[in-house]
Amino acid sequence: QVQLVESGGGLVQAGGSLRLSCAASGSIFKIAAMGWYRQAPGMQRELVAIITTRDNTNYVDSVKDRFTISRDYAKNTVYLQMNSLKPEDTAVYYCMSNLQQVPGGPSFAFWGQGTQVTVSS
Repeated sequence: QVQLVESGGGLVQAGGSLRLSCAASGSIFKIAAMGWYRQAPGMQRELVAIITTRDNTNYVDSVKDRFTISRDYAKNTVYLQMNSLKPEDTAVYYCMSNLQQVPGGPSFAFWGQGTQVTVSS
């Protein structure tokens, strides 16, 4: 099976920074994309940032110029550097990896357990 383990969440004041990490391990042949989603209380889960092969990235408008996603291909790890944090960034952040487990097999999305990010005003 596949495990995604997140770390780096916590409590920070507005204007501060946090760095999230997510390491994928287990039965992995090829990772097509890794990304971060978030879900605030009473809200739907939304895509925050995603990075595909060749380091193509995409961000939700609300985090552009503040968050940076990056990837370590050798370690199957994705990072989210979050700067200039705002109270509205408060949410549970989930790591996602879209990957193949065997050559030529289908791609599936796997999820981490989530890490809480709380930004105080």
